[in-house]
Amino acid sequence: MTRRQIIILAVVGVLIVAAAATRGFGVFGDRADRELVLHGNVDIRQVDLGFRVSGRIARMPFEEGAHVAAGAVLAALDTQPLQDSLAAAEAQIAVAEAELAKRRNGNRPQEIAQARAQLAEQLSALAKAREDLDRRAALVKTGAVSRAVYDSTLQQYQAAQAQVASAREALSLQRAGSRHEDIEAAVAQRAQAIAQRDRARTDLADAVLRAPNSGVILTRAQEPGAIVQAGSTVLTLTIDRPMRVRAYIAEPDLTRISPGMAVLLTADGSPRIYHGTIGYIAPTAEFTPKTVQTEDLRSDLVYRLRIIVTDPDDGLRQGAPVTVRVPNARPKRK
Repeated sequence: MTRRQIIILAVVGVLIVAAAATRGFGVFGDRADRELVLHGNVDIRQVDLGFRVSGRIARMPFEEGAHVAAGAVLAALDTQPLQDSLAAAEAQIAVAEAELAKRRNGNRPQEIAQARAQLAEQLSALAKAREDLDRRAALVKTGAVSRAVYDSTLQQYQAAQAQVASAREALSLQRAGSRHEDIEAAVAQRAQAIAQRDRARTDLADAVLRAPNSGVILTRAQEPGAIVQAGSTVLTLTIDRPMRVRAYIAEPDLTRISPGMAVLLTADGSPRIYHGTIGYIAPTAEFTPKTVQTEDLRSDLVYRLRIIVTDPDDGLRQGAPVTVRVPNARPKRK
């Protein structure tokens, strides 16, 4: 071996030792230091669905395991009783509006004329009673009429006066029309009838159960023909979009990530790599859940992350454990 070859081998050896000591002169070391590995599970997101009104289930078009879109009709009640209630409420509105119109329009001319005629009749009766009283007052002085007859005539005259006063007040009421308070009461009754109509319409709309989000029907708790009470569970829907992963990061690594960072996810038994972004970092610490396996002790404090998966498929199931890699995490603090 020549001297030149010996020198070259020595230089190569020094470089190899230096590269090993510096992790490839910082190139490989930076990459290793920057990558952050986390662990978590796909979030379980389920909702129990039911009607806000009671009734008999008429139809349920989807079976368990069916994927439904947001707004799809999942179940419907027999609406005949609700339609009957709506018709009754609309009829009550018509009655209330007629009563209000009657109060606002006041009395009819014929009713005022009738009250005027009754007053005239009472005035005529009063005039006759006055004549009888004057005639018998003169006769009682001469003894031609007994005192008892005179007192009876006086009572008839006083009664006629009261009848005239009553007739005058009745005519005044007919001319004045309805009281302001009566009109306000009629307005309130109409508003109450309208509110009952609106409630009946709401109940009719609530007889249709729609999917609040897209997802998969997990459970059919009832079947068509069943009588269900308001609020009882009819279906359980698993919400799969957007798909979220709940992961945990140790407190020393918290400064290495921030919302919006891109992550890579892998599930056990699946070779596919999924993509996602960090959407939320919990502001408070907690102990590592037993379902999450980390390289550190479980007693360490961790912070919960929410990761939004941007390209999910059926390979990711709710509750499945996943490994999360943050390739562009900030370097560890020395």
